[in-house]
Amino acid sequence: MPVISGSRHRSRGRIVTDLTNAGESTSSFESRSRVRLAIPFSLIEPLFAAVDCSIIVAAGAVGGIAYQRALGGTGEDASFYAGLGLVASFAYVLVAHFLGLYRLNQLLDDELDGGRVWAGWCLAALVLVVVLFLFKSGGDTSRGSVVCFFAIGGAGLLLARWQGKRRLRSALVAGTIRGRRAVVIGTQGELAQFARADLLARFGLHEVERITLPRDDAARLPLSGSVQHGDALMNRIRRAGAEEIVLALSWSSPQDIESLLDRLRVIPLPVRLLPDLAVSTVLRHQTSMPQRVYMVEVQPPPLSTLDRLTKRLLDVSVAATSLLLLLPPLIVVAIAIKLESRGPVIFRQRRHGFNGKPFVIYKLRSMSVQEDGGAVVQATKQDPRVTRVGRLIRQTSIDELPQLLNVLQGHMSIVGPRPHALVHDYEYGRMIANYAFRHHVKPGITGWAQVHGYRGGTPQLELMKQRIALDLWYIDNWSLMLDIHIMFKTAVELIRPRNAY
Repeated sequence: MPVISGSRHRSRGRIVTDLTNAGESTSSFESRSRVRLAIPFSLIEPLFAAVDCSIIVAAGAVGGIAYQRALGGTGEDASFYAGLGLVASFAYVLVAHFLGLYRLNQLLDDELDGGRVWAGWCLAALVLVVVLFLFKSGGDTSRGSVVCFFAIGGAGLLLARWQGKRRLRSALVAGTIRGRRAVVIGTQGELAQFARADLLARFGLHEVERITLPRDDAARLPLSGSVQHGDALMNRIRRAGAEEIVLALSWSSPQDIESLLDRLRVIPLPVRLLPDLAVSTVLRHQTSMPQRVYMVEVQPPPLSTLDRLTKRLLDVSVAATSLLLLLPPLIVVAIAIKLESRGPVIFRQRRHGFNGKPFVIYKLRSMSVQEDGGAVVQATKQDPRVTRVGRLIRQTSIDELPQLLNVLQGHMSIVGPRPHALVHDYEYGRMIANYAFRHHVKPGITGWAQVHGYRGGTPQLELMKQRIALDLWYIDNWSLMLDIHIMFKTAVELIRPRNAY
């Protein structure tokens, strides 16, 4: 594993981590990128297209009004000519897309592209003429208004293109364009071709941290070294708050890529591979497709964006409804806990959540002790630490209900792998393969393992292995219907207090 104790440089707006003391700013752009409010990179091309559409529709209305009034008319047909502008705008955007006018490498190019803008506008005008002919509306349309529309629209498109490209380049330099937050990992030779500005302009990436491997021969790096070094690398990636990880490695060495992926699989983020030096040389001479499509996804995220959104909507709706319905009995239980023994009603303990990030879990206190440190002893049958009220609420899982607040806070889900105490995570992580993969999704109040009888303590290592196997199956086979199925099975399981003490 690469030595993580190398130099760490902070520039305005980013962190550069260099494992070989060779990391430095690769562009003057980096020192100026302090992002507060920014436009998402993915909106740049649609924004240019929307501006063009607005200009063409406005040109249709203005052209029709101007010509009619020049002849002493009233301009009452402005809406008709605006409608013609709408048809022409759809045609122009489609043609401009095929001509590559909205590709970011063209938008950032200093070269004038007025010729292609005029060519696209002429084709759009031809499409408009064909539409008028097909709908037999040519006789109702003023030729002079159409000519004014064409002239004003063409001039507006050229002016907007020139101003838009200027403002885009200024925005990139000023750091007001926001890309996807990414940690960049690779060898020094491959990373040298990617300055921060290049990553944003070519691939839509906002580099939040750069990790340089100690040497260009990366074949055994991720698997060598101590476990502590590997954990340090994973923790550094987690702290960066990235949306994805990108690798800059030679495509001709697939064993290097696989070695690094073996270490990165514990991180629940998509991992993509940047073009290497050889591929980048070829890409510089092509203009038919955006270069960012040549990033290869070598590790997909556990859940897609749509999956996470639907799961979150289900969590919030179920948690909010349950809290409203269960508030009266929760108040009664809280009073009973307070009357029986001293101590807070709510027990708080640190747990690991999504991507291994710690959070504080809430439970109704069921014991006379509040363990949260290097020694946390699981409850056993007839455990003297469990109070009388605590025994009842543990058997019925009422003590878990405050975790509905954790769900609303976004730390947990209704369904997911049950979170364990930090000390148990560290212990089982060393003894059970793929244990860390449980953190690829948010922990849950209930889970696939719990509805199969694995509730309560796990005094034997084999029992914990079986629980982990069920958790990993859930992650690999997640669906919204599976979550709903588990919720209903949980209600049935609560009637049978097996393994709950």
